[in-house]
Amino acid sequence: MNKPLSSTATVSVNCIVNGQPVTCSAMADTPLLLVLRNDLHLNGPKFGCGLGECGACTVIVDAKAARSCVLPLSGVANRNVTTLEGLGDRHHPHPVQQAFIDAQAAQCGYCLNGMIMTTKALLDRNPDPSEEQIRRALSANLCRCGTHLEILAAVRRAAQLYREGHGND
Repeated sequence: MNKPLSSTATVSVNCIVNGQPVTCSAMADTPLLLVLRNDLHLNGPKFGCGLGECGACTVIVDAKAARSCVLPLSGVANRNVTTLEGLGDRHHPHPVQQAFIDAQAAQCGYCLNGMIMTTKALLDRNPDPSEEQIRRALSANLCRCGTHLEILAAVRRAAQLYREGHGND
């Protein structure tokens, strides 16, 4: 019979983060967010609510948007994890990042990690989403700054870039 891991048991987890194989060690129930930020020094995912409700911590795990604040490290064993840093950089932004820049879709910027990562996961599944599909995909990502219209414009622009063949740049 397999015994469940104690929350105090340390596990070593092999996974791929931003295209690079990594081995992370932590307690079995340590949220992926803490490992990404504290151990791997990736600051794209933000700590917002810690309950998986705001979206600031969103990463992509095996092509699906996931809330890293509630996903235990053990949940990404042998899986692919992409953070904001894995999309592009200041000199070569990913088309989704470029669309958010072009639309000036930020005020404080705290929600942008979640908005961008959720948008990428949406467009990878559906490069031509309707307005309703965009709104539904982003509905669980909270923004208090009031840039909702700019964010929607950015997603529409990113969708256009995807349709033009720039989605995997």
